[in-house]
Amino acid sequence: MAAPASTGKRRSHRLARLPLRTKLIASMLLLLTVVCLVIGVVSEIALSGFLTKQTDSQLYAAAGRAREFAARLPGGGPPSGRGPLTAPGQAAGTVTAQIAGGEVVDGGTLSPHGQRQGLTDDQEDVLLAVPADGRAYTRSLGELGDYRVAAFGVPGGIVVTGVPLKATHDTLMTVGLILFGVAAAGLVGTGFLGAFAVRRTLRPLDRVAATAARVSELRLDRGEVALEIRVPAADTDPRTEVGQVGAALNLMLGNISQALEARQASETRVRRFVADASHELRTPLAAIRGYAELAERGSALVPPDVAHSMTRIRSEADRMTSLVEDLLLLARIDAGRPLDAGEVDLTRLVADAVGDAHVAGPGHHWRLRLPAHPVPVLGDLQRLHQVLANLLANARTHTPPGTTVVTALVLAPDGSAVVTVTDDGPGIAPEVLPTVFERFARGDSSRSRAAGSTGLGLAIAAAVVAAHHGTIEVHSGPGRTEFAVRLPVAVPRPGTGG
Repeated sequence: MAAPASTGKRRSHRLARLPLRTKLIASMLLLLTVVCLVIGVVSEIALSGFLTKQTDSQLYAAAGRAREFAARLPGGGPPSGRGPLTAPGQAAGTVTAQIAGGEVVDGGTLSPHGQRQGLTDDQEDVLLAVPADGRAYTRSLGELGDYRVAAFGVPGGIVVTGVPLKATHDTLMTVGLILFGVAAAGLVGTGFLGAFAVRRTLRPLDRVAATAARVSELRLDRGEVALEIRVPAADTDPRTEVGQVGAALNLMLGNISQALEARQASETRVRRFVADASHELRTPLAAIRGYAELAERGSALVPPDVAHSMTRIRSEADRMTSLVEDLLLLARIDAGRPLDAGEVDLTRLVADAVGDAHVAGPGHHWRLRLPAHPVPVLGDLQRLHQVLANLLANARTHTPPGTTVVTALVLAPDGSAVVTVTDDGPGIAPEVLPTVFERFARGDSSRSRAAGSTGLGLAIAAAVVAAHHGTIEVHSGPGRTEFAVRLPVAVPRPGTGG
């Protein structure tokens, strides 16, 4: 019992996926088909009744002539060749039979040339079965076709008269074909005209959909967004359904624009606060570090626990200074301040960064793959080095000792330079992966931290790469994590590739 229900659901789902234009045109054609069918059936029934009445009038006139002629025959029985069929005025195709004693004593039909033709036994049996009540009946006379027949009593017997229905059937068939042809032509014409009318009527809806599509292509999740796209005024008439949709979309876009402006203002205030606070923190942090270093010089004159405390103070001051510098860098990038621009040899930069990482993480296996020629890019040497240092530090701090980290530099087919940092560590958890480039994002236990982290390293890397008109991506799974940085090269090298 579940199969028909599931089939019906699939059919309804397929119908639901059809475009609105198709549904409207199909509904219009279906309705017109039903109307044409009803008109055709009613017309045929009405015409059939009208023609049948005409035929019955002809039948009763022919029966009257046959009865009058039979009543004038001497002896109540027709002499040879003088039956009711020979009554004056009978039309070609008329059938007449005179019955006496339950048998046809005289019967036949008139040919188109007025000649008398006899009846077969089967045809006589059909006429014998007609009730002698004077009412008209439809009977089939074999090769002669359908007839309207009526039987009347006369002195000495019964006279049965019939007229053919061939003309009636031919008329109904001709009218039916005409109605079918007209309906088919009307359906085809209505289909084309309806498609044009529906397409023209739905143009405002297309424009509304195009407006929504343009809005959907905007990046609304971050940064300053000027949401000035609106549905044209011509498509916002509240008197029409499409206009109501357009007006509602404009209202929604207005609310979204206000929300985006409020978000941008809030982000600007937060970034300004972070920048101002970071800038203000640099002076006291420098003082703390200076006093801590001064105190460390006299560590021999103070108790060991005080000397250890001063060392920890300087260490934490250094860490906090690093955090403040990172926040200031992000604030400058957010403010759109340009970075230094010069030609940087990525080959040398990657080699230096991997060398530093090898010294910082001797417990890891570091691999380096470089092209045979320099790869120049335009950018800030210090910031690009910071990007690579952050990626390598991320691989070192979030993977256990013994992990192999492979750093490679290649030239992509599109001419851009691609730096990849790949490790065979435990990988990044799927729920954390979409947020790794967000500020203060932290991984979970799947990538254990052997040292503390501010959560800004990858955010800084993404911001610096974006400022260099590049992209950064991450792909991770159990046993493999890869960060890929793509940067435009300064001087394209024809014929080179990765």
